[in-house]
Amino acid sequence: MKIKAQRLLAIKQIISSRKVSSQEELVVMLEAEGYKITQATLSRDLKYLKVAKVPDAETGYKYIVPETAQKNDEPAKHEEFPVSGVESIEFSGHLAIMKTRPGFANGIASVIDSHGPYEILGTIAGDDTILLISREGVSKSDVINALSLFMPGLKEKTL
Repeated sequence: MKIKAQRLLAIKQIISSRKVSSQEELVVMLEAEGYKITQATLSRDLKYLKVAKVPDAETGYKYIVPETAQKNDEPAKHEEFPVSGVESIEFSGHLAIMKTRPGFANGIASVIDSHGPYEILGTIAGDDTILLISREGVSKSDVINALSLFMPGLKEKTL
């Protein structure tokens, strides 16, 4: 079974790259990529990702991911808080050390904790360093993908 962060990324990729006009259509596309998902779970995932339905001349309506809509209107969103405060992230086993600008660690850790990604068991923050503890069986890429859902641009800061 694939984990939630992978499924959410797959949903974002499908919606960003294809015209999807219904949840039923999206369920079929996800199943083709190996994700077994119910319509109820998909509905919760779409709400979590803040996916919107917009009018489309060809299909009537299509889904869009908020980042897709903002790219035209607001370029350079990548370096906003909390990512602007992150300098690097480095892993050792189930632990990760996130280096931040001085004074940013508590705020960034609070953002991570408030989003509560399943992959991260908890955080401990100092002034410019955060210790992230990942769950058993969760890979480095799973943690980065989970954080990237609400911290776009983080992948570029991985050591």
